[in-house]
Amino acid sequence: MDAGQKPMEIQVTFPEHLKGGVYSNNMVVAHTKEEFILDFLMVAPPGGAVTARVILSPGHAKRVAAALAENLRKYEASFGTIQAAEEPKGNIGFN
Repeated sequence: MDAGQKPMEIQVTFPEHLKGGVYSNNMVVAHTKEEFILDFLMVAPPGGAVTARVILSPGHAKRVAAALAENLRKYEASFGTIQAAEEPKGNIGFN
């Protein structure tokens, strides 16, 4: 960026139906050469459901991983160490 040039401001809209968010207690990750696919799940035996699917380019997936790592570090600095949740038992399959 040239000296004196201001960064571009991007206005982002937030669709009403997404403002409440979704809950996820599990995630399945898949990838191809061109993209990463993150399926967020709500699993409660005897079943579960996909609550959101996010598809990312490999470069953006790396930025997301770095942002999560940085925010986990900040969270633990403020609130203490997070204990990792136990891996769910059994296999998760899609219908």
